[in-house]
Amino acid sequence: MQDTTYAYQQLLDFTIQIFKKIGCPDKDAATAAEVLLAADLRGVDSHGVARLTGYVRLWEAGRVNATPQIKVIHETPSTAVVDGDSGLGLVVAPYAMELAIEKARQVGTGWVSVQHSNHYGIAAAHAMKALKHDMIGISMTNASPLVAPTFSTSKMLGTNPICVAAPAGNEPAFVADLATTTAANGKLEILQRKNEAAPVGWVQDAAGQDSTDAGILKKGGALLPLGGDREHGSHKGYALGAVVDIFSALLSGANYAPWVPPFPAYVPMPQRQPGKGIGHFFGALRVDAFRTVAEYKRDMDDWISGFRNADTIEGKDRVLIPGDPEREMEAERRVAGIPLLPVVAADLQALGAKLGVVF
Repeated sequence: MQDTTYAYQQLLDFTIQIFKKIGCPDKDAATAAEVLLAADLRGVDSHGVARLTGYVRLWEAGRVNATPQIKVIHETPSTAVVDGDSGLGLVVAPYAMELAIEKARQVGTGWVSVQHSNHYGIAAAHAMKALKHDMIGISMTNASPLVAPTFSTSKMLGTNPICVAAPAGNEPAFVADLATTTAANGKLEILQRKNEAAPVGWVQDAAGQDSTDAGILKKGGALLPLGGDREHGSHKGYALGAVVDIFSALLSGANYAPWVPPFPAYVPMPQRQPGKGIGHFFGALRVDAFRTVAEYKRDMDDWISGFRNADTIEGKDRVLIPGDPEREMEAERRVAGIPLLPVVAADLQALGAKLGVVF
């Protein structure tokens, strides 16, 4: 069976209705749906509507609060810690990012760490909020422990993504959005749906040996840090994932390392809970807190065009700027629609039938 294409607005309306069915207020349902669909628009299909059923299952398991009382529990002029009250990360994260932006507007930079939250979608959806304010946005989160540190068989970290979004002038914004693993877990899920093997360097088996089994995590295996193995720099990916954990959890009071709550609702919660929920970290830096916006944008355009005009390897089309593939994909999908694998479309149809929303 081939993929079926759906209009963005069609999927957005459906997703809003699903979130409302689990009790989200209208505004929160719209916010959550927009963040979730941002992944599908940008081609990060592993983190879009394919995960909608997963969020509903978390709510059914009592791990998501559809009506959270999000609040600031510690604050300085440039920093804050937010308690998400176990709300959808798709709602808690935008609140925290807007707070970081407001603090940057007031004092030049804003830094917000979050506890007691849940999975927040793609990191770029939050960091990019800063762009329209002529600010650089930073977004990161810890996640379910699926990653073995270099030389380990124990799963101690999540895919722990980092996104930095920097505005430009005439050039499109620079948006680097990456997991600190060789591949995100969602990529494995896509391979499983397609019944395809994983490339070498993505995962290891329970004994720490290389594997190409896309379902190896269910058999005691683990994802590998960015780099894959020590010889290719996996210790650097491990260090980056640890940095995200420190910023997201150790600064906020969220759970950390192997005690981060798992995304699948059927996976038991860790017996030990040193903190509260999943943790995020956000930053906003006002460009004019460092130099004039005009000068910065002039030089940023020059920097970007320099990379675009770099000599290319024979057979390669061009040098890409981080954010180019996602931006181009979004432009295409807003017009042509969003393709869904048959298994994902069937899952959404079943979810709609269960909650009384026509897909």
